[in-house]
Amino acid sequence: RYNFRGFRWLQAMIFAIEEINNSPTLLPNMTLGYRIFDTCNTVSKALEATLSFVAQNKIDSLNLDEFCNCSEHIPSTIAVVGATGSGISTAVANLLGLFYIPQVSYASSSRLLSNKNQFKSFLRTIPNDEHQATAMADIIEYFRWNWVGTIAADDDYGRPGIEKFREEAEERDICIDFSELISQYSDEEEIQQVVEVIQNSTARVIVVFSSGPDLEPLIKEIVRRNITGKIWLASEAWASSSLIAMPEFFRVIGSTIGFALKAGQIPGFREFLQKVHPKKSNNNGFAKEFWEETFNCYLPDGSKNSPASTAFHKGHEEGLGAGNGTTAFRPPCTGDENITSVETPYMDYTHLRISYNVYLAVYSIAHALQDIYTCTPGKGLFTNGSCADIKKVEAWQVLKHLRHLNFTNNMGEQVDFDEFGDLVGNYSIINWHLSPEDGSVVFEEVGHYNVYAKKGERLFINENKILWSGFSKEVPFSNCSRDCLPGTRKGIIEGEPTCCFECVDCPDGEYSDETDASACDKCPEDYWSNENHTSCIPKQIEFLSWTEPFGIALTLFAVLGIFLTSFVLGVFTKFRNTPIVKATNRELSYLLLFSLLCCFSSSLFFIGEPQNWTCRLRQPAFGISFVLCISCILVKTNRVLLVFEAKIPTSLHRKWWGLNLQFLLVFLCTFVQIVICVIWLYTAPPSSYRNHELEDEIIFITCHEGSLMALGFLIGYTCLLAAICFFFAFKSRKLPENFNEAKFITFSMLIFFIVWISFIPAYASTYGKFVSAVEVIAILAASFGLLACIFFNKVYIILFKPSRNTIEEVRCSTAAHAFKVAARATLRRSNVSRKRSNSLGGSTGSTPSSSISSKSNHEDPFPLPASAEWQRQQQRGCKQKVSFGSGTVTLSLSFEEPQKNAMANRNARHSNSLEAQNSDDSLMRHRALLPLQ
Repeated sequence: RYNFRGFRWLQAMIFAIEEINNSPTLLPNMTLGYRIFDTCNTVSKALEATLSFVAQNKIDSLNLDEFCNCSEHIPSTIAVVGATGSGISTAVANLLGLFYIPQVSYASSSRLLSNKNQFKSFLRTIPNDEHQATAMADIIEYFRWNWVGTIAADDDYGRPGIEKFREEAEERDICIDFSELISQYSDEEEIQQVVEVIQNSTARVIVVFSSGPDLEPLIKEIVRRNITGKIWLASEAWASSSLIAMPEFFRVIGSTIGFALKAGQIPGFREFLQKVHPKKSNNNGFAKEFWEETFNCYLPDGSKNSPASTAFHKGHEEGLGAGNGTTAFRPPCTGDENITSVETPYMDYTHLRISYNVYLAVYSIAHALQDIYTCTPGKGLFTNGSCADIKKVEAWQVLKHLRHLNFTNNMGEQVDFDEFGDLVGNYSIINWHLSPEDGSVVFEEVGHYNVYAKKGERLFINENKILWSGFSKEVPFSNCSRDCLPGTRKGIIEGEPTCCFECVDCPDGEYSDETDASACDKCPEDYWSNENHTSCIPKQIEFLSWTEPFGIALTLFAVLGIFLTSFVLGVFTKFRNTPIVKATNRELSYLLLFSLLCCFSSSLFFIGEPQNWTCRLRQPAFGISFVLCISCILVKTNRVLLVFEAKIPTSLHRKWWGLNLQFLLVFLCTFVQIVICVIWLYTAPPSSYRNHELEDEIIFITCHEGSLMALGFLIGYTCLLAAICFFFAFKSRKLPENFNEAKFITFSMLIFFIVWISFIPAYASTYGKFVSAVEVIAILAASFGLLACIFFNKVYIILFKPSRNTIEEVRCSTAAHAFKVAARATLRRSNVSRKRSNSLGGSTGSTPSSSISSKSNHEDPFPLPASAEWQRQQQRGCKQKVSFGSGTVTLSLSFEEPQKNAMANRNARHSNSLEAQNSDDSLMRHRALLPLQ
């Protein structure tokens, strides 16, 4: 078949040469000539043509001018423009390189031709296919395809191009489902096998590195089978080929996206194309063939003797069939046909791509000759800066100047060949559309690829201009597996390519916010993945808050404790001069109530968001408050015990019973705890701590205690004092209850121990905010236990039983204790005497009852007032029964109100005197009648 585009390229070369010959500035007074050979897209024809001018050059080198007819002499060939196909150029370049004849190709883009060790004299005005293969991989990555097939021409153009594409695809995790080789010489069976592979493949995108003639047989078979729905990614060699871009093929390859060279501008070329005519081109046999094919006629004169015409008629006969396949059916050409009235690829000059490359190749050679022509001796490229003689220029000299060429083309762009003989250029990206006017295939530019830009910024595509399958705007799907949605990642399937995967949910704490994520990203430390694992959200922050129900409940209990303690303190203050308050050592009671207020208040430091200052304050506040509280109870209990255990009160006892010393003992006990806290805060101060380890999605803000040993010392010392206090309270449990409520103190200490012994395992087994809650509960329970056991009974008597809050009740209790002690002593002596008399053989009769009467040996120095109050007090005597192991003692007690400074009854067996604090001294006199039964 006739190649209309090829003839246009031929015309571009002729136009450029004529333009240079007519230029007054470029190679003035010099004329360029040319010889044009048709390679017929075969290596053999190309080598035949190449050998013809190589042989001519060899003859010229023999200096046979004197034997030759100069009028018929053909000058030596100094440069070659072509060929089109990379396979043809490879064969030609191997031969031309032996003679250092420069070859400038306008369409051979195989990356193999950049090898200067093999192709020494090859240059080109088309970019290397290496950039095109990279651009193809970038397009596939842009549309998020990863499952493609590849088809390549089985020549030096297709194989290297598709190999480079595979390298780029592997870097981008693009998988290739099939890879096939084709050729225009493939038999029908081979074509059928390739079509079967395409039809059965799940890959919808097919990358094709081929020329139009090599691809045409495959496309025809695909059209015959009507295999649609494929996206064709076309290399530059066939992206705008008139053999493939035909309306009858469009339903199959209408989704083609291809690469095209950057279009150039050739002023006056349109008019030159329109002037073509066989009569005006007597020396151009191709014009006659073009004319006959364009107008479907034949030129009678000499047409049958034209080899080109003969070749055309043969091709036409085979291609069109018997209907109009012979020259007998063609009318003769009149010569008046109008070239502009016929639509052919020859007149498609809207986007001059290869044509401009031909134009540029001719101008490159002309500028190399211009450099030789204008060379200044001493500044040349040869030995010692010498210059070549333009009148006797040789091909290798032109080659050297071409390698150092640098000029500006008609579009204002700089032209210079790199070290590989290539021109770095950009690509236009085209999409095949069907013209609504005439139904022809048009190439719509939808983007570009800039090889000069940074990686990642080279590709630009306007998706709004792309039509898939000729009409659709939706990007087709060509992946082995469906996209993994955000929140999932790609999981490898054993035995399958990496592009075939399963979608695996991201684990907790990781996320993916894009489709087809290869891996899930970990959330930052303070963040956690949301429910769908598509993003990270701030972790839930937890601490014992004031606003949560648990925190509110603990706060209310703490406030209740503070209120009750304040109420008791108010009651004690108001009734501070009553016997009950006086008997309980009211100053120590005040201090004890104050310490309980501090205990309840210290629990509030454990509620709310922990800060550094609250963490450093709460444990010392709790520890010091409890030690102060227990110290008061300890001193108070020990003081009463010393008073009642003393046989005869001495000045030493009174010294130890003094108020100042009691406060000193409280201070010393508390000071030890203060020292522990100061050492703790200095060496390992507690601090606020964000704990991420307990639960993944929650940040627990807690207090890092700094030193668990220090905390152990703090609680241990408190428990030690509580144990001592418990010991004294247990020992004094039978003392008069109105003085220290010994049994209640014992109960309070038991509660204290139960609470804090339970606290240790609870503290160790809980985490997060519940650690603070456990300690608050322990503080509140211990504080309420102390408050209730020590003070509630007294407040009840003061407020609701005022009849028991009298001096008589206090003295009754004190005297009862004294007579109990006396009765025990009498019974012990009686039992000892009885055992002794029995052992000596004494009387075995019954021992008569004894009557012990305690009377005053002397009259009181002060007469008792015989008043009505006194009589009521006499009548209000106390009677109690005391049971022992060997009998029962009935106590009958009566009291007399002494005058100031009255002396105790000298008949009393045991008198107990207690110096009341901050009150007048009172001396008790008691009489007792103890009948022993």
